[in-house]
Amino acid sequence: MEVLVKPLITEKATAISEKTGRYSFVVDRNANKLEIKKAVEAMYGVTVEKVNTMVAPGKKKSRNTKSKVVTGNTGRYKKAVVTLQSGNTIDFYSNI
Repeated sequence: MEVLVKPLITEKATAISEKTGRYSFVVDRNANKLEIKKAVEAMYGVTVEKVNTMVAPGKKKSRNTKSKVVTGNTGRYKKAVVTLQSGNTIDFYSNI
């Protein structure tokens, strides 16, 4: 099972990571905090102090077509905010 889906790189997440050393990830919905901690430590070689998780709800979306209005939902996803020990950092842009 792939635990880490992708890192969340938004303006808010980047500002928080620069100030407090907390990094956000989109994770598998069935993953628990221990699995997330092990996956981050193995992938990035850092020491994780704390993991907070939340399930972001799907949102209603609609668009207009020539014949009608099409409505639907975006999918739910699980988000993890990982706090690292002081002195540890993750560089998401090193592989680019």
